[in-house]
Amino acid sequence: MARKTDIPPSYYGEPRKFDPGFRGPIHNRGCTDVVCCVVFVIFILGYIALGTVAWIHGDPRKVVYPTDSHGQFCGQQGTPNANKAILFYFNILQCANPAVLINLQCPTTQLCVSKCPDRFATYLDMQYNYRYNKSYWEYYRQFCKPGFDNPRKSVAQVLRDEDCPSMIVPSRPFLQRCFPDFITRNGTLTVANKTVFKDGLGKTRSVIDLRDAANRVTAMQQGVESGITSLLDAKEVGMKIFEDYANSWYWILIGLVITMVVSLAFILLLRFTAGVLLWLIIFGVIAVVGYGIWHCYWEFSTLRGKPHGDGDVTISDIGFQTDFRVYLQLSQTWLIFMICLSVIEAVIIIILIFLRRRVRIAIALLKEGSRAIGYIMSTLFYPIITFVLLAICIAYWAVTAVFLASSGDAVYKVMSTPDKCVYANLTCDPETFSQTNVTKVCPGSQCTFAFYGGESLYHRYIFVLQLCNLLVFLWLVNFTIALGQCTLAGAFASYYWALRKPQDIPSCPLFSSFSRAVRYHTGSLAFGSLILAVVQMFRIVLEYLDHKLKGAHNAFARFLICCLKCCFWCLEHFIKFMNRNAYIMIAIYGKNFCTSAKDAFFLLMRNVVRVAVLDKVTDFLLFLGKVLISGSVGVLAFFFFTRKIPVIQEEVPSLNYYWVPLLTVIFGSYLIAHGFFNVYAMCVDTLFLCFCEDLERNDGSPLKPFYMSPQLHRILRREQGSKLYAAS
Repeated sequence: MARKTDIPPSYYGEPRKFDPGFRGPIHNRGCTDVVCCVVFVIFILGYIALGTVAWIHGDPRKVVYPTDSHGQFCGQQGTPNANKAILFYFNILQCANPAVLINLQCPTTQLCVSKCPDRFATYLDMQYNYRYNKSYWEYYRQFCKPGFDNPRKSVAQVLRDEDCPSMIVPSRPFLQRCFPDFITRNGTLTVANKTVFKDGLGKTRSVIDLRDAANRVTAMQQGVESGITSLLDAKEVGMKIFEDYANSWYWILIGLVITMVVSLAFILLLRFTAGVLLWLIIFGVIAVVGYGIWHCYWEFSTLRGKPHGDGDVTISDIGFQTDFRVYLQLSQTWLIFMICLSVIEAVIIIILIFLRRRVRIAIALLKEGSRAIGYIMSTLFYPIITFVLLAICIAYWAVTAVFLASSGDAVYKVMSTPDKCVYANLTCDPETFSQTNVTKVCPGSQCTFAFYGGESLYHRYIFVLQLCNLLVFLWLVNFTIALGQCTLAGAFASYYWALRKPQDIPSCPLFSSFSRAVRYHTGSLAFGSLILAVVQMFRIVLEYLDHKLKGAHNAFARFLICCLKCCFWCLEHFIKFMNRNAYIMIAIYGKNFCTSAKDAFFLLMRNVVRVAVLDKVTDFLLFLGKVLISGSVGVLAFFFFTRKIPVIQEEVPSLNYYWVPLLTVIFGSYLIAHGFFNVYAMCVDTLFLCFCEDLERNDGSPLKPFYMSPQLHRILRREQGSKLYAAS
């Protein structure tokens, strides 16, 4: 009767034939997926050409600097506007016309100034006061056209020739443009403590009119019609957040360094005390979550017990608040926290109860992984290479996108104060505008800058080029990640298939694996990356369509988009899983992508129970490790930034929002721990596939010895023994 360790029959696919001389990753291999490699190189060259063309036609100054009515940049060095970095609207009230959002043009003269006005004034007031004090004109002329020096000119002529604004209002710069300085006092919107003002033509206007006009300009610049008041509030919050970062960056950096040291020490300790540490992780996470439940209950009970406190106030009663500490004074907040933590605690305990036997096997697999990393320490620093390559890809994509977005020539349109002018909003040439009859038909009209664009073939297809830029960017990012996975897999496979460890481990396994991946398998990695990039591109398009349909009333269309988003999300994660295992097979056997993906799929299907339990339990334990490290550092940061550590209370910086550095430390800690544990996860996945291959290739006899460690072999025998006992 065949032993349990014999090669099992192939339930999925044809029976495989094994090379009896196999001793780990094959060195004598050939190039795979050459056609895809050639296509990949051509796309890279095309991407470089796209960036070059965008660099030639684009001008980032169009994004950085605002543009006045004559098409000149505000604040650009080496120009007359070098010291005038802010755009000023002569009559912002004219921007309240809804046509502003259609024509992307505010029908008023726009001028570059060095500072925004800080008081209410009109041209008529200036003329009246000029007779007694010349300083009134000196201040007002800052907001007139350069070269205009005739304060006695009638207001009708000034407005006709657009020499000076008819009025100025207290403003402050926002998005490098002068917007009225809105302040809400006792629920009333004011500007310089006024709710009404004179518009320069003798009419009394409301501050609400200014707000509506500012909303139109903001919508024109940002593409959304959001309120200027909320935007200014957001700017104020942003400034406070920036101040918090400026005051606490040193301590944030210290927290991230502590995370890096703890993560590295944790992985090294796993080599010797994997079992103890992992059980400590499990019970540590349970204890931390349990303490959180108790603390939330204590806070909830305390707030509920206050006779005249905030126990009965709900989150919906107070609405959105920028100071999150307000929510911590509500009992409902702590009740929500307690329920969430209780659910998390219950899920963790249930998983551990049902998978307690498999946890021991996963611990052995992690021990083996820690030994592999201990022998190949250079793998822990490979994520730095991946990070540098990803940074280059992101930077190139961002720069190319900016240059593409800023491609185009200045487009000028006829701006006319009378709304019924037949030439209004038509394109014009500022150099020949004075020679046309437009000024005769529409007195006071001007040829002013509107936006950047063009009618050439290049300008018509800028949107398509942006999509190409995004697709190639996704391709390069996925290729970079695939290269890292294949490189690490080859290094760890060299460890597993060494019969005598560490004597038979080849020298420089990481560098050798990287060289094989780049030299022989660039096409295969590009093939798998392209499939994933296309799926991600579809997901982005679906997200864009979903965003556009949010305000629509077509329920069926929204339901269809939601279903497609769900399907493509599942497809993306399945492809990521298959690609990861395909790259491991490529690193070991050197076959093309499709063959490697097929072999990996059938191998996993033949070991579906182990895949579903061992591999996922290992992922779960590694996730708990990330949570424990980031959570521990987060708790330490919380006590530090809230001044609850008496020894170093004086060192805590003054903060507007303590949650700004706290969330930064927690998020950064998780990313750092994720980077270290990703190497560990790749090691475990590689060893797991090698483990399954080892079981199919060998039977433990002297002629076909197992390459797995004695510890894994003993656990395997226990598992087989328990199965035989259960079968009997």
